[in-house]
Amino acid sequence: MRKALFEGLVVDENGNLVTTGYVGDEPCYIVNDSGFLRHVPSEQVDRQVLQMMGEQIEGHEDEISEQTAKMLGQEDIFTRAMLLNQIKQMDKQFESLLQTGIPEDARAYMGMMGFKIVIDMHGEIVRVDQPSAPSDEGE
Repeated sequence: MRKALFEGLVVDENGNLVTTGYVGDEPCYIVNDSGFLRHVPSEQVDRQVLQMMGEQIEGHEDEISEQTAKMLGQEDIFTRAMLLNQIKQMDKQFESLLQTGIPEDARAYMGMMGFKIVIDMHGEIVRVDQPSAPSDEGE
């Protein structure tokens, strides 16, 4: 059974954690709207977040593949080409992620790093807080 992709990482506009549940077999984020529990299909929210992430990656594919290869300790041209190919097929990767989900420990790590999705009572994204790399300027 599918699960909400960002379970435990979604809050409402007041900073309250949004719970998850199901309507039939469809996973939902449940927003407490003054006692009325609004069930927002999780795919609606998850796709918005994945689209935002894809937009941030766009145009930085070479840099991301190079840095990922360094982190893996495999900076050869074949590894970089494989990583670049995977990044360029991000839409397919996102579809797969929607089916398999993000492992619980990975979501916990994302939360510890400051990743948070803020939605309104209709499931529209207000903002996505994400950790950022330290800047090379100044301090």
